[in-house]
Order: sequence, then C-alpha cells, then structure tokens
Amino acid sequence: MNALKKEITLFGGIGQLSTTLLGTGLFMIPALAAGIAGNASLWAWLILFIAVVPIALTFASLGKRYPNAGGTAYFVRKAFNKRTEHSVAWLFLSVIPVGIPAGIVLAGSFGQQLLPEPIRSPLLAEIITIAILAAVNLTGSKSSARIQAVIALGICTLVSLLWFYGDVSTQDITMPSLSTGNLPDIASALSVMFWCFVGIEAFAHMGEEFKNPQRDFPVSIVLGCLFAGLIYWACTVVVLKFHAYGTPALDTGSIPWLSEQLIGDQASFLISLLGYLACFASLNLYLQSLSRMTWSLAKERKPSGSLAAISARGIPANATLLLTVILLICSATGEILHLNLEHLVKLANGVFVLVYLFAMLSAFRLLTGIRKLLAFIALIITILVFVCLQWAALYAIIVFALLHFSSANVILNPKLN
Repeated sequence: MNALKKEITLFGGIGQLSTTLLGTGLFMIPALAAGIAGNASLWAWLILFIAVVPIALTFASLGKRYPNAGGTAYFVRKAFNKRTEHSVAWLFLSVIPVGIPAGIVLAGSFGQQLLPEPIRSPLLAEIITIAILAAVNLTGSKSSARIQAVIALGICTLVSLLWFYGDVSTQDITMPSLSTGNLPDIASALSVMFWCFVGIEAFAHMGEEFKNPQRDFPVSIVLGCLFAGLIYWACTVVVLKFHAYGTPALDTGSIPWLSEQLIGDQASFLISLLGYLACFASLNLYLQSLSRMTWSLAKERKPSGSLAAISARGIPANATLLLTVILLICSATGEILHLNLEHLVKLANGVFVLVYLFAMLSAFRLLTGIRKLLAFIALIITILVFVCLQWAALYAIIVFALLHFSSANVILNPKLN
C-alpha cells in the first residue's frame, strides 16, 4: 500500500479543525483580549471573523482543487517550483523542536491534575500525552476525527453550561458603542486573537484522506472556523459579564475560575479533563500533519524507503513513530533546560504565519476569478499579521532563507542538484 486511506467524513473534518483551532486558546485568549480591549473585544472578534473568512475560503479552494498530504508545500510546488516546495516543507517541519513541545507542556499541565498524587509530575504527564498521541495517530485518521468530534461536543457543552448558569441575557450580547478611541485597543487585541485561527495550514495536509475531498474538505474548513469562532465569542461574553480578566491568574485561568464560580467545585475535574482534551486535539492534528509531510518528502526522495511506507491501516506509521521519538527527546530537553515557553511559541507562530503567507501567494497564482480576489485580500491580511510578529518573523525568514538558498537544501534534496 502506497496511498493514504480515505476515511475522513464531513462531521469528522469539522471536529478535527474546530478543536485544533480552539486548542489551548479557549482557556486564555478570551480573557487576554478582554484585558486589552474590554467590552470592545466583542467588536474585535467580529473583525477577526471577517478577516479570517478570505483565508479560510482560500485554503478551502486550494484543498478542493489540490488535495494532497503535502499541504501548503504541495500548493507552492504547483504555483512555483520543487525547490521552493521543499523549502516550505522543511520550514513547516522546523516547528517540531519549538512549537509542538510547548503545546505538550501545556497539555501536561492539565494532564498532571488527572494523575494520582504519588505519580503527579509534569514530565510523566507529557510522556503519557505523547504516548497517547502516537497511539491515536497509529489507529488512523477516522479514529482521530471521531475523537476530536467528541471533544468539540464536550467544549460546546461546557460553554453552554457557562451561559446557562451565568444567566446570559440579550443585554450581555449587545454590541457596545464603537468610537475611534477604541481602535488602538482593538488592533492590539487582534494581534493576540489571530492565533486562535492558526491551525488551518495543518488541516490542509488532511485533504487527501477525505472520502470526498472536493465536497467535504472546503465545507469542513468553513464550518470548523465558524464553530470555533462562535465558541470563542460565547466565552468572551461570559468573561466580560463576570469580569474574569485583568490579572495574571485570570489571563490563563478564566474558564476554570468561571466554572468554579458558576457551576461549583465539582467542575474542577471536568475543566482539567476538557483542558487536557482541548490541548490534545490541537496536538493530534499537528502530529498527523507533520507525519504526512514527512511521509510526502520521503516518498518523493526514496519511494522504497521505510519512511515512505504506509501501514495496513493506510497511515504513515514509520513517520509517526519517528516524530514520536523526536517529541520525547524535545520534551525531556525542555524540562531539563527549563526553556522559555513564551519564546518557543512566538518562534513557532512566526513559522506558521510564513507558511500561511506562502499558501496565500500560491493561491493568488493558482486560482482565478473571485477566488483570486479572495486570495489577494487574504495575502494582504497575512502580510500585516506577519509584520506585527517582529523578531519572530525575522526568525522564520532566516530559517527559510537557510533552507532555500544555502547548501542545506541541496544536501537534504540531492535530486534538485
């Protein structure tokens, strides 16, 4: 078997993308945005939704026309050339030592609360998380999609309970008056909130595994983004009503605090579980996408190699196991060296947004008509966000330049010589 198994349905695809977008952001972004812009953050969410629409629709158009495990790198190949494709592919893989371990640490912080007291430790929780990630990925995309769909329903249930016990009324969801004085705060909040929708580029790698990619993949992107956006907005309404923001503790713990205040102490275990599952869902899709990118590169370079092999379940098992070992090493190294998670996340964000930028550039060259116009709008939005990243953007540019222009590209891809 040398092809990925097509088993992702529309429902599973929506669940995969929405839980990936929610991820850890649900537990901190609404409070951070409220702390920056106050009630005007409701307007910031509306603006963000409008800004994300052309990006989501552009990815949907690309995935519908070019469903491939290579994701953005494959789009780049179609629009430009193989050399740039390989550079973007390795750029995406460069987040493995910086971005994914940071997510595992956040998942472990929730996971250790679920462990018995005698064995409760961050490193053990991280190791267990990586082991479960590998196990779920090795069972196939269909199982992963089903699990993430269940997680999405759990998150929706939690937010619904917060609205019910918080007695949210029409007055609470009334949009505040908007003035020019609010605009700087809204812009500042948007720079933080954009990360809620970083994850679409990872989902692009799953297009080849949809049962009907032309029909279901674009719908999954649009509805997944819409679902995640509504959940973020609904959380912000509750955060604003009960003023669950403005302190360092509430910036990262507003949802647990609200749950304890509105539902009671019995919600603590539920919050830890949902927090863990939300982080897990985001990591799960990234491990899937990274393993498929690794498989795609290996298949092109050495089709008969072990990394290019597909298991009986139709998944790149060897690539998944290789990445699992790398994640274990990176997580252990991070715990030993006490690396700054904030810096790691910013470095990863720089890489992700640059990948977005290449996707939008590719779309502008590949698409036609109204889709080309949407791609141009999405390109402008992505450029503005990339500029706001400052030093993290510079890091991503340096990594790409080293991969694209140095001899490393030739060494990694001897066929290009």
